Amino acid sequence: MRKFNVTGICVPDMHYMVDISEKIEKIFKLVEEKSYFTINRGRQYGKTTTLGILEKRMQREGYICASISFQYSDDKMFADEEGFSQGLLKRINRALLIEHKEEAKFWIDNSITDFEKLDFFITERCKGKKIVLIIDNTDDAIHFSSFRIFLMLLKHKFQQRTLGATNTFHSVIFVGINDIRNIKPKDVLSKNCVSTTNDEIRENSPYNINTPFAVDLCFSANEIETMLIDYENEHRTGMNISEIAQEIRFYTSGYPYLVSRICLLIETKLDRNWTVEGVQEAMKILLEENTTLFDDLVKKIEENQELSDLLFDLTVGKIKHLFNVDVPAIKFGLMLGFLAKGADGLQIHNRIFEIRIANYFISKTTRKWRENNIAQTASNDIIKNNVFDMELCLTKFKKHYAEIYTDKDLKFLERNGKLIFLTYLIPLINGNGFYHFESQTRDYGKIDLVVDYYKQQFILELKLWYGERKHNDAYEQLANYLKIKNITEGYLLTFDFRKKGKNSPLLEGDEGGASESKWVEFEGKRIFDVVVRVGDEN
Repeated sequence: MRKFNVTGICVPDMHYMVDISEKIEKIFKLVEEKSYFTINRGRQYGKTTTLGILEKRMQREGYICASISFQYSDDKMFADEEGFSQGLLKRINRALLIEHKEEAKFWIDNSITDFEKLDFFITERCKGKKIVLIIDNTDDAIHFSSFRIFLMLLKHKFQQRTLGATNTFHSVIFVGINDIRNIKPKDVLSKNCVSTTNDEIRENSPYNINTPFAVDLCFSANEIETMLIDYENEHRTGMNISEIAQEIRFYTSGYPYLVSRICLLIETKLDRNWTVEGVQEAMKILLEENTTLFDDLVKKIEENQELSDLLFDLTVGKIKHLFNVDVPAIKFGLMLGFLAKGADGLQIHNRIFEIRIANYFISKTTRKWRENNIAQTASNDIIKNNVFDMELCLTKFKKHYAEIYTDKDLKFLERNGKLIFLTYLIPLINGNGFYHFESQTRDYGKIDLVVDYYKQQFILELKLWYGERKHNDAYEQLANYLKIKNITEGYLLTFDFRKKGKNSPLLEGDEGGASESKWVEFEGKRIFDVVVRVGDEN
């Protein structure tokens, strides 16, 4: 009996798998073109599974595939030229033993003790053959200078082959999280490594022959459908395959691990509830799980302040950033799979990451505020019989806000006002609901926040006060979004950071009306309008 798999490589006879044949053909074309390229993607992106399918595709066309890994390699292999050369040849030999026993025996030679001999050896072994070298887990090798020299050797042979002066590997594929074009050595070359100097290694790119890899390894909704069709043919659950695939894609953006994990949770934890509600229930479970992927996400946030600030802006702060790969933090986040290019700039890769990252910052901030007696305890009467009263939630938040914060907190509030609301909301919905930010309607001054609680769904727009005209524009923006979601009621929460007082020109003609909490009828939609001010007691 097959199952959904989230650990290790996927095998068609054992696991339900997405049909990625179109992606494989695109990668295979690079191999046919004799390209040297790098597949660098985030953790649990399905890289190893993709390689396994690609290798079978190449073997059908007569390619000799030497698929090796540097995982668990000890430092002795990278200590000098002899250690690296012998370690490489032994790995290639083992890789060829299963499918190419006759070829494998030619890849053992104890006389290869330096890179010059390795260069000549590769030339002889690759003559008249289509040998593809695949190196997985390059992250375990990229910081060693001996590996960097090996890259320079490959580059030299690639260039010489173009001129017809030598033989070399038909194609080379490096696989890992990091981009090998941006590596930095962590060790000092031994005295035996005389082919280049440390200064040359640091200043020169060792691998500028690398062909860009533009194949999207994320799953589209149509690709997710192929896996669900396969599952449905065996189990006959009656699911709406297209609807479920779209819903999974909506939250995961096709991130392979997240897609498979949601399916596995529905299968094993939710009694095969293949409905939209079932997907959302799986989301709730997933958001509370401790996984290697989420652990790595938090670790990278805590290790890199620039990345942390950027992710805070994009999640809690809702500050727009241009998509610019020259910015180190953006480049790093893209490489890890945390970020992606959106229609209007930079965005978090998927809604699950967005919620998880936002929850991290909110929890961290809440602990800090609780230590200073700033955090609040929300009233239980907001939820009765599993029904969430969003009107009462906003009304009580306005009162809580007015009681705790004063004019002296103004600078703090201008940056954290939206964060304060989320710290109020999340403890209420935690465990029974979740939220996400609607990325298609992001703007500098507002958030569209979607809250799901059991079968209820609430649409909230959070924004800053920029005057009556802008406030009225917000009604139209929210009403349009409610039409898209086919929901009759929405909620508008506005933070007003103007100083109070009769002499304040910003308040002239306002007459205090904006401070009221009220229902507004607008274009056939009902909008609960709440404006909160520092120290406002209304």
